[in-house]
Amino acid sequence: MVRRISVCAAAGLLTLTVTVGSAAVVAQDEPLKVFGAYATQIEEPWDGVIHAALQAEADAGRIEYTFADDLGYSGDMELTLRDVAELDVPDIIFGDAFGNEEAVRAVAADYPDIAFVFGSGGGPADPNLSVFDNWIHEPAYLAGMLAGGLTETGIIGVVGGVPVPEVNRIANAFVAGAREVNPEVEAKVSFINSWFDPAKAQEAALAQIDAGADVLYAERFGVIEAADLNDIIAIGNMSDQSSLAPDNVVTSVTWNMTPTAEYVIDQVAGGTYQAQDLKDFSMVAKGGAALAPINTALVREVPAELVETVKAKEAEIVSGLFRVDINEATPPGSDIPPAE
Repeated sequence: MVRRISVCAAAGLLTLTVTVGSAAVVAQDEPLKVFGAYATQIEEPWDGVIHAALQAEADAGRIEYTFADDLGYSGDMELTLRDVAELDVPDIIFGDAFGNEEAVRAVAADYPDIAFVFGSGGGPADPNLSVFDNWIHEPAYLAGMLAGGLTETGIIGVVGGVPVPEVNRIANAFVAGAREVNPEVEAKVSFINSWFDPAKAQEAALAQIDAGADVLYAERFGVIEAADLNDIIAIGNMSDQSSLAPDNVVTSVTWNMTPTAEYVIDQVAGGTYQAQDLKDFSMVAKGGAALAPINTALVREVPAELVETVKAKEAEIVSGLFRVDINEATPPGSDIPPAE
């Protein structure tokens, strides 16, 4: 395993300890010391979104940022967190707890003066562990509407990582959006039982293409390459991935961690940080999720009427007039290979 540790900024610290409830938090005027702990490589879109938001904060001079990635799921996360908490003593540790829930929570409990802010399927834990997730089911629904209107075969595909609630709700929203536009659409959903395996994702995508799918949602990295090779339409995930295949990617379902990062940094800097569920900051209303610009210069015509229909639905979501259902059940008929 290759582990990278990178230092992105440097600044001195002037701190004042303030007690809020049962937590000791830090109020300060100087840039905060922030560490990122990532189970996968930062090239993987999920952790990459967190990293990009923190890097932007470092570039703006608000934080001193270091990180370690590719920590995996066999104990390196806990060892790294304990080393960093003991030796570097950051003000905040951001990261991804999926697959490392027990380790992250154990370390957070042992270092109550550090704000732990982790992607998690669980809840917050007093006094210092906050949780977030990528609540991007709303733009996934909009992307599904595009897919339903663009498919010529009547078959669309989704290639996901692992069938956990966080991924299931995205896939289900995508299919629901497609069926709003085209009630007869057939959806093929495959999982690769990995968070980062581009070759396996591409293989699953090719199988869906062979089965007739002509619009693919690339929940995992590797799917867009398959779409490009076969000159069909793809939809990116987490960030705007149009640059990967400009003639094939019609849009992307994007997650923006900036609202979450800014909120937490402001809370810690002001001495008011407390453990909480940060869900709302990853949704459309607060700018945490969005549909990337729709690319109409594709291998297939994107009807203007379809674009307007999607934009009208997007406006309803922003205004609160329409709510996308949160369905976290495994999509029926999913292709799920046995875990390795």
